[in-house]
Amino acid sequence: MPGILKVSGEHIVDSTGTPVILRGAGLGGWMNMENFITGYPGQEHQHRAAMLKVLGPEKYNYFFEQFLHQFFTASDARFFRSLGLNCLRIPFNYRHFESPLNPRVLIPSGFHHLDRIISLCSAEGIYVILDLHSLPGGQNPDWHSDNPSNWAGFWEERDYQDRVVWLWEQVAGRYKDNEWVAGYNPVNEPCDAEHTRLLAFYGRIEEAIRKVDPNHILWLDGNTFAADFSAFNKVLPNCVYALHDYSNMGFPAGDRYKGTPEQNDKLERQYLRKAEFMMSHKSPVWNGEFGPVYSPPSEPEATTINQERIALLGQQLKIYDKYKISWSIWTYKDIGVQGMIYTSPESKWISTLKPFLDKKQAIQADAWGYHPNPEVDAIFKPLVEWIKKVAPEVENKYPTTWNTERHVARVVKQCLISECLSMEFAKYFEGMGFEELEEMAKSFSFEKCAQREELNRTLRDHAGI
Repeated sequence: MPGILKVSGEHIVDSTGTPVILRGAGLGGWMNMENFITGYPGQEHQHRAAMLKVLGPEKYNYFFEQFLHQFFTASDARFFRSLGLNCLRIPFNYRHFESPLNPRVLIPSGFHHLDRIISLCSAEGIYVILDLHSLPGGQNPDWHSDNPSNWAGFWEERDYQDRVVWLWEQVAGRYKDNEWVAGYNPVNEPCDAEHTRLLAFYGRIEEAIRKVDPNHILWLDGNTFAADFSAFNKVLPNCVYALHDYSNMGFPAGDRYKGTPEQNDKLERQYLRKAEFMMSHKSPVWNGEFGPVYSPPSEPEATTINQERIALLGQQLKIYDKYKISWSIWTYKDIGVQGMIYTSPESKWISTLKPFLDKKQAIQADAWGYHPNPEVDAIFKPLVEWIKKVAPEVENKYPTTWNTERHVARVVKQCLISECLSMEFAKYFEGMGFEELEEMAKSFSFEKCAQREELNRTLRDHAGI
């Protein structure tokens, strides 16, 4: 057994003091569902509410239990380890453990699938990092925190923060002796506009967890989507600080990657800017998320574009090898946008939902995997310009890494429009019996998924140093 991992200077080490570099992927879309990963519109709690109305309680519970089981099984764990990867980051939504209508009352069944996956991973020699991806009130203004608005209310209300402290006490109490749990990622991609409340909360959550579990590593994201450490001034004990290192060149709206010296230099400078705090404090670095999205085969130049994005990823991995850091690519499995493996186009899931998926892409309902559409742009861009004209302060609105178009898209497309599409999506399941619902869920099983082979070869080539 490796013993519980800990921080020693600039390294993560096992119980013998041997340095360990963790490299793997995030299990996005599983216990924290995301719209682009499985195809629904809007936020997870809206999706689940619509599904409950359409299916009724019995079929709803059956479908989601099947989905959670099929999404990651022993076959996935074996495949993951066959690539040389040794760490799975597991995002989860607080709603699995606590109802907003009954706060601080543990839902014990929330641990069922976490326990199952930790067991599957440990059998293959894979560590797990437990990542609270969605917090009460929303720790950031985006979809992946299951936030129905553009307001990160977590930072504004003490009760939200108290509930998260309570939840981590429950989680840490359960896994405090588990050697295959590499630690706890208490807040994914925080966005604190004041930059001070996050640091205060990290001090509080570190103290609370240590009282229950004094040994496991805490993995602490930087502010503003894990990219900003400008307000950080000290390293907490036995903590690893996490950056997220997405490149705009990996997305449709960014420049295409051609491997020029200037582009490669830009990639390294971007990484070093984010890692400066950790490097100056001689602390380990964890890149908790990165990776491009991929064009579907139906799009013009899809093959060439995807080759460019694999090359971009390879260049990023060379940088991470140079600095010998741990990393976790985003994401392991989805419906073909970004995952290492993805649902087959012939699957029950895709064949049933394709008309809706095409519509959602055309109207730009999702932020991730955005596709240009002249018709939508002709309507939307004048609105953005009008807002900038009548309310110029919008260009300074936090998070300032978002331009005005991104802020407006979040409110109009990804909140208002997407919420109003939730029932339309759910009605594709109307009238399905238990066998059909099981077949839909099995679309995500390893045996029925396709593999993004060039991506996986690239990860295998960089899994070790």
